[in-house]
Amino acid sequence: MGQPQSDLKQDNHKTVDTYNPTTNKLHKTYIMHNEDELNEIVENAHTAFLEWRKTSFEERAKILNKAADIVERDKKDLAELMAKQMGKPIKQGIGEAELCAGILRYTAEQGPTVLADEEREVEGQKKGIISYQPLGVILGMQPWNFPLYQCMRYSCAVIMAGNTTVFKHATICLETAYRIQKIYEEAGLPENVFSIIYAGGKEADKLISHKKIRGVTFTGSEEVGRIVAEESGKNLKKTVMELGGSDPYFVLEDADIDSAVETCLWGRINNGGQTCIAAKRFFIHADIYDVFKEKYVQAMSNVSYGDPLDESYDMGPMCTTDNRDNLHKQVRETLEKGATLLCGGEIPDMDGAFYPATVLEDIPEGSPAYEDELFGPVASLFKFDDLDEAIEIANGHKYGLGGGVISGNEERAIEICRDRLDTGILNVNCYGLAKPNMPFGGVKDSGYGREHGGFGLREFVNVKSITVGK
Repeated sequence: MGQPQSDLKQDNHKTVDTYNPTTNKLHKTYIMHNEDELNEIVENAHTAFLEWRKTSFEERAKILNKAADIVERDKKDLAELMAKQMGKPIKQGIGEAELCAGILRYTAEQGPTVLADEEREVEGQKKGIISYQPLGVILGMQPWNFPLYQCMRYSCAVIMAGNTTVFKHATICLETAYRIQKIYEEAGLPENVFSIIYAGGKEADKLISHKKIRGVTFTGSEEVGRIVAEESGKNLKKTVMELGGSDPYFVLEDADIDSAVETCLWGRINNGGQTCIAAKRFFIHADIYDVFKEKYVQAMSNVSYGDPLDESYDMGPMCTTDNRDNLHKQVRETLEKGATLLCGGEIPDMDGAFYPATVLEDIPEGSPAYEDELFGPVASLFKFDDLDEAIEIANGHKYGLGGGVISGNEERAIEICRDRLDTGILNVNCYGLAKPNMPFGGVKDSGYGREHGGFGLREFVNVKSITVGK
């Protein structure tokens, strides 16, 4: 099940239509799994776990390295797939595939070391052994904005740790989910170690209570994350949550303005601004505010958008017209509360879910741009004289995922990031997406738990304590 409508009979199953956001035309129709089929998939994943957990680290690593080779081989095709499903520009899609290959290889390289047994001295006994043993079936629920990466980053870690996983993708990215399963299978992963389910959020939530599900990893909105965390808590299931972000970027008085403009531009429009760790709120020192604003607004005004398969455009469409319309509503509400529009802010008269790069200033408290996450290419500018007050405003936000500092004094910028900004991922004089060897995750309403950098390998394991007597 879960194949395109043309490949299967509908019977009494629910169906989901997916649309190309560039044209708003029907892309594919999928038949969803029913409750019995979902439970069967979990049971099969558990059966596979009983054998997979016995495999060596070397065997697991070999499969992950082979999967990396396949992703690199097919990166252009995968990028085109993402462009048609959610509007990612083709160059960025290729970059996403290359990142996934790097994560797969890093996980294969580091897994045997991070997961190896450890010995410790135990007073009065011969020794102590700490062993990192897999838990079982991990339920993964991931969003649409990075269709390949969101799945690969969690799944390779849990697979390397000896778990199996059942994966629910966003409904607009079911084609990518199917393709990922085929990549793992071609790489030699045994059947049912990585399984996809075609289900809505409510149906997936029901699986949390399944006795064979041992953990849940979720990336998405804070609102849905609370539902998943509550259901997991009721059933005492370990969770990793990567939720929203409204990342603050500070441009200090000694910053190189042209470099800062370029960094803040890319940080806001990458993936059409539909990135949890996108730079979203920009705190600019009063001494350079006017110059920065002029150059930044000009740069944002020049951002082009169109067919994501055409490499000449900076942005493709947003993932759906519903998401685009919700973003526009947030912009209009912010303006109605007193903000000033510096560029963009209007839905273009063209087919597709397009929205222009937009800049706001004079953002009032209580407005969406001040309090919430604007998941699209909308930048909010804040002028500050007092750094302490600006940091207090930045840290006062409910989210704490990413952020950054741009300054001519690197050591000062590092100090601010390390000691003063209440987020999980910081950048100094740069903007960057995830890195295979650096931990990824946030605090506060941005969630908890870490992925990458070896940390994700131990999120879903049983840390066994074994004491050996003399």
